[in-house]
Amino acid sequence: MGIKVKIQREGKARDFSPPEYATPSSSGADLRASEDLVLLPGEWSPVSTGLKIELPEGFEGQIRPRSGLAARHGVTVLNAPGTIDSDYRGEIRVLLVNLGREPFSIASGDRIAQLVLAPVSRILWSEEPLGETARGEGGFGSTGRS
Repeated sequence: MGIKVKIQREGKARDFSPPEYATPSSSGADLRASEDLVLLPGEWSPVSTGLKIELPEGFEGQIRPRSGLAARHGVTVLNAPGTIDSDYRGEIRVLLVNLGREPFSIASGDRIAQLVLAPVSRILWSEEPLGETARGEGGFGSTGRS
């Protein structure tokens, strides 16, 4: 099933096709950098994609890391998953961080992250007593180590 998303490509992004899915069963469409950049170890920076989108009401875009960049270079999305709200119309920029030991070069056209479309539900708050559970208020490792 596909959901229509309007897109505008600006600058170098006009030279690339719209975000593509690597395989028929991929959950995320690959986002490409539209600028050249070097991230030093420990450095983070927003990376331009040159894309603007209009998501349908009731959906969000999630910016997620590419596993290969993380596994091979220690490069990931700093605020993963990043959220694109349906009413946002600005350029998609990906906040990348280099957690690796070497400088990481990004060239315009490189795949840097994935965009996943997800439905959004709104919370209807109900202030009332909470139900009891075996876990209770236990958190941060309270269920064991293994």
